[in-house]
Amino acid sequence: MSTPRSTAVTRLREKQRTDRAGLDALLDAVHVGHLGFVDDAGLPRVMPSAVLRDGDRLVTHGSTGSPWLRRLATGVPACVEVTAVDGIVVARSAFESSIRYRSAVLYGAFEPVPAAAKAAALDRVTDALLPGRRGEIRGHTDRELAATLVLAMPIATWSLKVSDAWPEDPPEDVAGPAWAGVVPVREVYGAALPAPDLRAGIRLPDSVRGLGSRGPVP
Repeated sequence: MSTPRSTAVTRLREKQRTDRAGLDALLDAVHVGHLGFVDDAGLPRVMPSAVLRDGDRLVTHGSTGSPWLRRLATGVPACVEVTAVDGIVVARSAFESSIRYRSAVLYGAFEPVPAAAKAAALDRVTDALLPGRRGEIRGHTDRELAATLVLAMPIATWSLKVSDAWPEDPPEDVAGPAWAGVVPVREVYGAALPAPDLRAGIRLPDSVRGLGSRGPVP
């Protein structure tokens, strides 16, 4: 595997970050990525999918019947984009208003996770989304594992941009009457909704209860 490296961005270079810790924090907070590749017909595709950072690799999964997952499994060049919206920048003009965000694009190729390691990879996906849940439910069946394709891509080449600035209004707008500032955006967990067919007497599990006590997602 090549040494992990950050690639140079061409626009708004002042927003680029090259620290791997910043990339890891974003990947650990955002679990929906958009996977780009060229399909069998030579057409560009971008597919949303759950993604998980597992050490120095990015993991995604889905049905073995998925044509686009099977395409990625062949090792075609791919990219993955993730974004977190952290705030709305309210400037004194529409032109200067913007969004606070963290976004990353990772480049590489996916390969199938070996059958012997598939269950462990799926367990990490589960606990990334719902910490502690894996210990509360039954294990994977052979049929479920056979129906699931798990792919991994090394985190080797990537770019990270962070927009965390305040409004950049010109002096004439600063002297005007319009308000300016930032409205933070946070993802929060609401009250758990029991399934309609949940049997009476089953208590709310610790994993679900823990989500409610975590507060805003970073």
